[in-house]
Amino acid sequence: MRYQPLLYPMHTRTLLAMAVLLLLTGCGRQQKQPTESLQLPDYAAAQTPTFDADSAFLFTSRQVDLGPRLPGSRSWQQCATYITSNMSRWCDTVVRQEFKATLWDGTTVPGCNIVASINPHLSKRIILAAHWDSRMWADHDPDSKNHHSPVPGANDGASGVAVLMEMARVMSAMPPSIGIDFIFFDVEDQGEPQWAEQYQDDTWCKGSQHWAKRPHTAAYSAIYGVLFDMVGTANPRFTKEEISNRYAPGLTTKLWQVAASLGYGSVFVNTVTSPILDDHLYVNQIAGIPMVDIVQNSKNGSFFPHWHTTTDDMKAVEKESMQTVATVVMKTIYGDYPHVDNQ
Repeated sequence: MRYQPLLYPMHTRTLLAMAVLLLLTGCGRQQKQPTESLQLPDYAAAQTPTFDADSAFLFTSRQVDLGPRLPGSRSWQQCATYITSNMSRWCDTVVRQEFKATLWDGTTVPGCNIVASINPHLSKRIILAAHWDSRMWADHDPDSKNHHSPVPGANDGASGVAVLMEMARVMSAMPPSIGIDFIFFDVEDQGEPQWAEQYQDDTWCKGSQHWAKRPHTAAYSAIYGVLFDMVGTANPRFTKEEISNRYAPGLTTKLWQVAASLGYGSVFVNTVTSPILDDHLYVNQIAGIPMVDIVQNSKNGSFFPHWHTTTDDMKAVEKESMQTVATVVMKTIYGDYPHVDNQ
């Protein structure tokens, strides 16, 4: 799923770092960087819709109540319907992009990326994304008996989805002067489990790999994208992850500066950290769209204490963390592309 230095023994860490760095330096379409204005807006003063943390928490809980969203399962089907039906209420268009994915062990599972759009008629666009599946194996659970059990995926999956859903709900009533595409990537978290004792990069992030090669509309382009992952962690810590900082340095700098201006400098920590293999890598490399990953990155080398365990349930989610992330991103978007009445 992702590279995180202290989660693996030294020899594996070195191989993973080399693999991700090879991906970083690999061939891809020319990256388009956001054009910066010489006179930056006052982002802190930007008028934005009001993000409701209680609503986002409810959206998280509703997903978890369905059960683990394992590709092809009944819970997965129900969650796809839940996301699609709600996004249809708030967005102008919703597209379900179905595909087949081959997992690390050769198993084929169904996948479904969901793309919901505000202002689909506008050519200038921004992507806001998260993954909506939950992991099949709790391979980092402290109890080895749980290593083949599914993960509830409250923070790792559902919290990012909930942020997108609540942002769509409030932004639909006050749309910015740019197109917004909310992309829910599937089959992100089914990469090779640790107990398999080997590692392959491309077993992760199947949905974003598929979308980056075959976007939901022909010749699709966007100014930039923001990926939300594990954003409901208590006492969150978001660093400038290396892939984000390499492919989208201007956007990364801007988001962290906006966070600081809002008083969130201790949450959006101004330091560059190791590369993480996540959906943004393939959007950056294959689709050529600069994307930043806002992802929990704890000082102890883990993402958060319940990562890929059976205890990633609603007790692992703090609604205030989701509100902080959404506020930073909406201030950035509306600072650059404010709402215009009768647009």
